[in-house]
Amino acid sequence: MKPVPIPGEARGPRARLTVPVLAFGGILMAVMQTVVVPLLPDLPRLTGSSAGAVSWMVTATLLAGAVLTPVLGRAGDMYGKRRVLLVALGLMTAGSVLCALTSDIRLLIAARALQGAAAAVVPLSISILRDELPPERTGSAVALMSSTVGIGAALGLPLAALVVQYADWHVMFWATAGLGAIGFALAWWVVRESPVRSPGRFDSAGALGLAGGLVCLLLAVSQGGQWGWGSAPVIGLGAGAVVILAAWWHRQLRTEQPLVDLRLAAGRKVALPHVAALLAGFAFYANSLVTAQLVQAPAESGYGLELSIVATGLCLLPNGVVMLVLSPVSARISAARGPRVTLAIGAVVMALGYVVRIVDSRDLWVIVVGAAIVSTGTTFAYSALPTLILRAVPVAQTASANGVNVLMRTIGQSVCSAAVAAVLVRHTSAVGAAHVPTLHGYQLSFALAGTVALVACAAALAIPSDTAPQGGRPRAGRGGPAQETALEGT
Repeated sequence: MKPVPIPGEARGPRARLTVPVLAFGGILMAVMQTVVVPLLPDLPRLTGSSAGAVSWMVTATLLAGAVLTPVLGRAGDMYGKRRVLLVALGLMTAGSVLCALTSDIRLLIAARALQGAAAAVVPLSISILRDELPPERTGSAVALMSSTVGIGAALGLPLAALVVQYADWHVMFWATAGLGAIGFALAWWVVRESPVRSPGRFDSAGALGLAGGLVCLLLAVSQGGQWGWGSAPVIGLGAGAVVILAAWWHRQLRTEQPLVDLRLAAGRKVALPHVAALLAGFAFYANSLVTAQLVQAPAESGYGLELSIVATGLCLLPNGVVMLVLSPVSARISAARGPRVTLAIGAVVMALGYVVRIVDSRDLWVIVVGAAIVSTGTTFAYSALPTLILRAVPVAQTASANGVNVLMRTIGQSVCSAAVAAVLVRHTSAVGAAHVPTLHGYQLSFALAGTVALVACAAALAIPSDTAPQGGRPRAGRGGPAQETALEGT
């Protein structure tokens, strides 16, 4: 029988393209999430629908991504990471094509839900990198892959704004469809299927339970400000989330092959990185969310710069450059000091960036510098999180475990959006006929995000310190129990 290549062996010229191709897919995922933002003010007129209906174009992507990320991660561990990666890229591209072909808000929302499948691209890609690359290259590649979230977000907003300003809005989705098709073709050609599998039966009931609980939770969080936090729908959704997730947790502990290994996840080496991911997601999201609103505020507010959406995107562009340039630096720090130290440093740097934002949020150059400092910290934190997970879980569970970690970031971002909205709504002032947030409200939002970043630092320092596990890299042809064994001390 022909031997299967050992992960990390040279496989010809295409092997050298694995990292850039996977990174391109990660950037595409982030671009898909942000391209609709410049359209939101005009979509009610363009689609003949209400502003509330249009907001579901963002909510649908968020919900689909949150639900599908851990599900597709587990499917990748069981049925092949390359295969599931291609499914995620294909759904993302199909969603773009559907958006480009219609102006019906119901179809647009459904299409945006399809695009949400792209959220699974990053955890699947990180798992592929662990299987395919030699240990000396894994750290820098994983750091780059994690940074694509910020890089894509920083690139997507100004590019989408330019398209929307100078072309028909459907062109933007044709462009993302073309990019998605290129990403799919490159992944099909370059990425090989990993020999590492987790045999067994897929936990369909667990997937449905997790989906139901997450939909209730994220709907309550994301729509609470609009529906009212004390309204019957929000209270009902919150109660439903508690009941469904409690039942799901109980069943997962008693299932032989669960969707999420909760016993493994409860260990400090896994649980604390998940907590840190939630907190880092909160702290990261406030940077772009609040900055975009602040610089577009009217000059009559006393602090606003009245920037266009294109200029706003250009202000955020340095954040993506910072994340691209510093991802190798974060990998070197992790190699020298350990990923928990990198995570702690990143959280402290994020907090320092928010201190700059609190001190001065009137001058454009200070706003850009402060946002870039927060992005620097985000680079360190996001690059360290998957490395911590990779060191703490068996090789056959890397995609599902990283999927849960990305899910925690998503929940953190959702909570941040709701919290910032609540703060800004309570601190407004009249400017002409409109009410806009006060500068004090923005500063409180920065203080909140900075405080959460410091809590993330504390969580990072509480993670047990150790080295990468011995024998953690799988060898093809040596399946079975050796690949399923959990790491000591998890």
